[in-house]
Amino acid sequence: MALNRPSNYEDDQVLVKGDSHVKTVILNRPLKLNSLNYQMVLQLSEEFQKLENDPAVGLVIVKANGKVFCAGGDVIEYHRCSLTSEWAMGAQIYQKQLTLDYLVATYTKPLVFLINGAVMGGGAGLSMNARYRVVTDNTVFAMPEAVIGHYPDVGASYFLSKLPGFFGEYLGLTGARLNGAEMVACGLATHFVPSKNLLLLEKSLHEVDVAEPNTIQGIINKYTHQVQLKEDSVLHRLNFIDHFFSKQTVEEILSSLEHENATLKEEWITKSIRSMKAASPINLKIFLMSIRKGRFESLEECLIRDSRISTHSLRRTVSNDSLEGIRGILWEKNYKPKVIYLRAQVGAFEIGIG
Repeated sequence: MALNRPSNYEDDQVLVKGDSHVKTVILNRPLKLNSLNYQMVLQLSEEFQKLENDPAVGLVIVKANGKVFCAGGDVIEYHRCSLTSEWAMGAQIYQKQLTLDYLVATYTKPLVFLINGAVMGGGAGLSMNARYRVVTDNTVFAMPEAVIGHYPDVGASYFLSKLPGFFGEYLGLTGARLNGAEMVACGLATHFVPSKNLLLLEKSLHEVDVAEPNTIQGIINKYTHQVQLKEDSVLHRLNFIDHFFSKQTVEEILSSLEHENATLKEEWITKSIRSMKAASPINLKIFLMSIRKGRFESLEECLIRDSRISTHSLRRTVSNDSLEGIRGILWEKNYKPKVIYLRAQVGAFEIGIG
């Protein structure tokens, strides 16, 4: 099934500004939290390829209009495809998004992401593999897919597996949020720049004569502040996180958290237990297996696996969790999926993960 440009294609969902040497690509769907629909993915792919092939362009900056950088992929779009049995179209749209993520990760020109505001799900997949990832005091990161009946995808098994110890397992299984300082401290971001200085940084980048790494790095460094973690930051609990989230199964992780919580009573443990119990068990299992594989695989291999698993999800091969989670939490917003999330053991052969 060929996917053509939508008939209601609106060019202003992605803007491109700047002179011939430095361009700024702007996500421009602020009323929808800059969530990535098919139209945006298509236009971003076109613009990135055009700029990469333009010999006059030396540097590309990516930012977003509004208070949110990118809240994720437009899952309602996928939900409609699954609901109307057009899962093949949904799968192809998703593959376009993964191809865009790979294009960004392998971009041959310097690419600077200015991540001011929330970055979640598909927004993380778009930005977390870029060369320069600048965050601010307004930035919030999360991969909350399991809570809506899905699993952290879009290459999360790659970029989360590169974090210290088993911190990636913690983020993916619980959907925990990090602020900008924590993103830099754990390696998800490369620089922290106060939001009040972000426009000055962008202006300075547009003034570069030679867009080579040392020059770009030097300019960003001028505006970069050293991060200071808050006393209650979960990053001060990495030893505990490694102890819990290094377990072999989801059941063992949850059991160890519950056992420890009986004596420690720490808020982050309580929240972790609550989040995991509210999530889709089968998708927690899928993510745990996926990130364990991702530690030893390339980004391309991780994205191929995500494509395969998500196709099963759209077809509802194994469970209805994704469809029900999106309907209950994001569409009708009653937080009551009609079907209790499937609580069953799942083998690698069942979900196409092997």
